[in-house]
Amino acid sequence: MNTKEDNILEEIRNLSVSERRKISYEELKEMLPKLSCDEIIEMCGLIGYPVFTRLCMGEIGHQFVLLQDGAAAIIVNSDGQILLQKRRDNDEWGLPGGCQELGESFSEVILREVKEETNLEVDHLQLIDVVSGMSRKNAYPNGDVVINNTVLYYIDQYHGELKWDEESKELRFFDLEQLPEEDKQNDPDLIKVYKKWRENNETRR
Repeated sequence: MNTKEDNILEEIRNLSVSERRKISYEELKEMLPKLSCDEIIEMCGLIGYPVFTRLCMGEIGHQFVLLQDGAAAIIVNSDGQILLQKRRDNDEWGLPGGCQELGESFSEVILREVKEETNLEVDHLQLIDVVSGMSRKNAYPNGDVVINNTVLYYIDQYHGELKWDEESKELRFFDLEQLPEEDKQNDPDLIKVYKKWRENNETRR
């Protein structure tokens, strides 16, 4: 990979997602000193911040337990059902959402992720809670382990045609009483937080 100062970012833009994730530690050591802080932030966005972090760790990257910040959405239809996506990487049902990139606010994270993963445009966001701790520990199929700090939002105002991207096998609305079995869910802790929040709101009415 050519790393001349004037075309580093352009070359990364032209790589596929899988090629970006295979940039070596040695290549990064050569590239990063030639880039400004703003250019490094742009590079993080192109590669994905968690992946970029692991690449910068070299050979120990996949052994390191990474703390990730991100957001997830409880998207509710007019029947009170919640939207789940069947993930392609682990075949489990989870909430739309993802990791925070450098420079993003959490509201920007969820607006971007909902658009990418569901094709929906969000009209209004409501904060449910910030969920952290060991219930947010997750292991990926490649062996990477992370512990997520997740800002959970409630969305019942949105528009657009529901479509899923390459990360998902399916998108489907579920009744809260007819969710997939918990061992088939990716975010059972977040759904429990939502149920408690919903019950508290109904009690106050």
